[in-house]
Amino acid sequence: MPATVSSVENGSIAQELEIESGDILLSIDGVKLSDLIDYNFYCKNEFITVEIQKKNGEIEEIELEKDFDEDLGIVFESAVFDKIHPCMNKCIFCFVDQQPKGLRDTLYIKDDDYRLSYLQGTYITLTNITQTDKERISRMRLGPFYISVHTTNPELRVKMLRNPKAARIMQELNWFKSHEIPFHAQIVLCPGFNDGKELERTLKDLTSHGDCLLSVAIVPVGITTFRKDSILNRVDKSAAKETLKIAGKFKKVCCSDEFFLLADEPIPDTEYYGNFSQLDDGVGSIRALLDDFYSHTLPKSLKKPLSLTFATSYAGRIALNEAAKTLNGIKNLTCVVKPVKSNYWGENITVAGLITSDDLIRTLENDKSDYAVIPSVMLKPFSDLFLDGKSLEYVKEKTGKNFIIIKKQYSLKELIEFIKLYA
Repeated sequence: MPATVSSVENGSIAQELEIESGDILLSIDGVKLSDLIDYNFYCKNEFITVEIQKKNGEIEEIELEKDFDEDLGIVFESAVFDKIHPCMNKCIFCFVDQQPKGLRDTLYIKDDDYRLSYLQGTYITLTNITQTDKERISRMRLGPFYISVHTTNPELRVKMLRNPKAARIMQELNWFKSHEIPFHAQIVLCPGFNDGKELERTLKDLTSHGDCLLSVAIVPVGITTFRKDSILNRVDKSAAKETLKIAGKFKKVCCSDEFFLLADEPIPDTEYYGNFSQLDDGVGSIRALLDDFYSHTLPKSLKKPLSLTFATSYAGRIALNEAAKTLNGIKNLTCVVKPVKSNYWGENITVAGLITSDDLIRTLENDKSDYAVIPSVMLKPFSDLFLDGKSLEYVKEKTGKNFIIIKKQYSLKELIEFIKLYA
């Protein structure tokens, strides 16, 4: 997996050097790069020499002068230029292992790479971190990291991750604390395993790390219809209420939106989520969307009728129901919310990123609105393909509908701008 160029930014040094898609960055100042961390580090100089392998195989060595912090403007195909560190665990709750065959290849990748955690916010378990990794983290002052803790009970963590190395979680976290490396923590709550008193123990241990602990996100275990055993129980209303009560005793601890929905509790105010540091884990996404929605000025009326259908996840329906109620106050605008039931995965899976084309088609059957509104997370990045490999064009053909794709997460700004075109 070399440092292959995906694209270059307009007006950048890379564009001036005629670096293009398909070229490979071999080295900077003679140093072969292993990842984007190296690239960012070795680019920080006023004089550098880059070695480029062109698509035709020719190798060019270029000396250049630039500002110290000026980037070359290269976008790479991957953030890691050597082999991604694989996950060595066999977690009892692993979602990848609960998927059927035939989905996108990227959905079956199980990485546990500290570099991706630092660069992209993916979660790591620290079961495969080496002394060399630690030395690099400390030397380069990397952080923050996103760490899947789940439990600090060594025996229980071994049982849940099915890896003897999982027992060392407190030793690893204490190393982060001793080297002042900040981290976010994640807990996938599995009733009967790491809930109740075990959860309280874990939160006490985590919050003992002071300023190095930035946040804790608690999310419910996801159980699909493809699971082959029955050792896990879903989070029900009782478990959700208990978890919210325990989490409320600790600072920096937030539960994902699903806990509030399951417990029939109102979504908290903005202050609860701090700086919304774990949005991608579903912690605060409803509140972030509502805060953004109410920050925009809406027209009072439209010149001609417009009808919209929000095809959303069950988890997202709360925010969109509230937004639709406000939008329906605009003359000539009609909005309805239609949550997509996941027949494919099972009713326990309620997030938009896992909605399949056929479930969406079924939801929009006989829908008479002018446009269906869906979030871009339903589609593969930079494509029009759904999780099951079918295209947006396929869905359009089956439903006969026009679609508005909301590209920016946690924001309805694009939709509001579209509505204003009718004002």
